Amino acid sequence: MAEEPYAVLGVARGAPFAEVRKVYRKLAKELHPDANPNNKVAEERFKRVSAAFTFLDDPERKAKYDRGEIDADGNPKFAGFGGSAGGRGPFGGGDPFGPGGPFGGAGAGRRQTGPGQPEFEDMFGDLFGAAFGARGGGARPGFQPGTKGQDIQTTLKIDFEDAISGAKQRVNVGDRLIDVTIPAGVETGRTLRLRGQGGPGQGGMPAGDLMVTVTVKPHPVFNRDGDDVRMDLPVSLTEILEGGRVEATIPNGTVSLTIPPSSNSGTVLRLKGKGVARPGAPGDLFIRLILGLPDGDNGELKALLATWSRRDEPPKR
Repeated sequence: MAEEPYAVLGVARGAPFAEVRKVYRKLAKELHPDANPNNKVAEERFKRVSAAFTFLDDPERKAKYDRGEIDADGNPKFAGFGGSAGGRGPFGGGDPFGPGGPFGGAGAGRRQTGPGQPEFEDMFGDLFGAAFGARGGGARPGFQPGTKGQDIQTTLKIDFEDAISGAKQRVNVGDRLIDVTIPAGVETGRTLRLRGQGGPGQGGMPAGDLMVTVTVKPHPVFNRDGDDVRMDLPVSLTEILEGGRVEATIPNGTVSLTIPPSSNSGTVLRLKGKGVARPGAPGDLFIRLILGLPDGDNGELKALLATWSRRDEPPKR
């Protein structure tokens, strides 16, 4: 059985999603495999934390779990039947299959619910099959209880840009190609659940789910910081001193960037809404300007600097 997701994350049961998400981000950053190379304990904890967050990230599923309608595996919970005083067992009043019990055999406890309607134990035998037939004789001959299909686990590697903007990709599961919707903001270790795409069910029960664990490929330029993205942009000495407009490649395309005059190497420009494309609350893109001099001989530049009155003035450190 799956672990209690709130306990795994260390938050109170029923905590609002904003709190769940905040705690998950902190733990994911601490436990991420890149920050803990060859640390199997941290890797296992990272997987558990990611699975717990994945479970609570679905608003409908979180609400049902908080109300006690489903368990930590996402399966429905069935309430017990009320019974006579004594409170022994979920049905109350002792063995429900014994003499006088509602599911007793050989006519014990048998009653009609109305003219032409099925008898009590026959009705439940139709629903639950051999589980009652073995004790009460109420199941139809040859009836077997159905079972839900098996969940299938698979993995998917995606590009950094797809994790930022969202995308659709296909995974090969046996002889099937299944489209997977990648939500914007997905992180390494996140497991996406595709309901009904797992193994086939038996006896009329639903199919299992397909569980897709995502790995985001690292990018040579872009780095993620929560919902924000950070990058370095090389610029020329002229662009640093005089300012101007330069074309920059960003995760979701290109942008014409204005560099203010008299900027400096290390100056950070912020583009609002150009980070993780999360609906309703996108992150920002932070671009750090890095001075890049031409390769080769820069003797002419050195000669010019020789006459510069501020050449020996140290920068702020």
